Amino acid sequence: MKNNLVPLVVLAALAGLPLLGLNSYVMHILILSIMWTLAGMAWNLLGGYCGQVSFGHAAFFGMGAYSAGLIHLHLGLSPWWGFLVSLPLVALVALAMGSVVLRLRGPYFVLATLAIGEVLRITCENLTDFTKGTLGIMITRTWVEKTQYYYIILGLALLGFVVCRAIVHSRWGYYFVAIREDQDAAESMGIDTTRYKTIALTVSAMLTGLAGAFYTNYMGYIDPGVVFSLGEISILIIMVVMVGGVATEWGPALGAGIMVILAEYIRSLPLIGVAYQTMFGVLLIVIIIYLPNGLVGDWPVLRRKLLRRGATA
Repeated sequence: MKNNLVPLVVLAALAGLPLLGLNSYVMHILILSIMWTLAGMAWNLLGGYCGQVSFGHAAFFGMGAYSAGLIHLHLGLSPWWGFLVSLPLVALVALAMGSVVLRLRGPYFVLATLAIGEVLRITCENLTDFTKGTLGIMITRTWVEKTQYYYIILGLALLGFVVCRAIVHSRWGYYFVAIREDQDAAESMGIDTTRYKTIALTVSAMLTGLAGAFYTNYMGYIDPGVVFSLGEISILIIMVVMVGGVATEWGPALGAGIMVILAEYIRSLPLIGVAYQTMFGVLLIVIIIYLPNGLVGDWPVLRRKLLRRGATA
């Protein structure tokens, strides 16, 4: 099957799933999986292709979420307008953030992005008159049924897929990979590394903000401890990409499905509680050691091992 037909087949299959009469819980799992796929694709563009590992994507997710919540709280507008509000807001913050943190490299860049996410969380918690602080913001969901939410997040994920694919296969994408492989060599070849890293960060942030705005509309409640959370948002987005496959087209989708199902299963186990994050950390270590390129990236290696084991059995 030609590569260009695969996305169309997958999209047709996903669009037809609600017609099967799936129950509400299965629809919820599908919606969360697609939402994290969108966030994973966004992170993959910056961290996977451009090599800038961000631990602060909760900042963009939270800004998108609060864009939707605040226009409803203060202006009485539908939180769905949060999509349009979040795009310029998140882009401006990403540009400002990029002008500072993208001058850093390696662990310094990681720490800077992590710090910005935490600063926004603490700021949001303390601006109680504007954000309601830790009480959070509650909205009335537009629909009780999940089908409408499913198609909306599917459309957003399709948008994210098209944007990321177009960029990765363009001249910008080649520059991203050159920067990831050797930034000094890329600069010596005349590539304006700061400019292209800023482009990657801004596009990645805007797509993550869309996921955040959808989260508010779907969940109906947000607070800073959730939408700006390092563990619940930033780490989970990284896990989605690491498990599925870094710098791969389908890795975030596979990783999101695995992580959402795994999280639901672990939370259902007795005596586990919030310790599921510890289990995620153990899983991340195992993935980095044995599958550094994720399931999609290391699939040829896995297939050879499985075939060899089958031949010797």
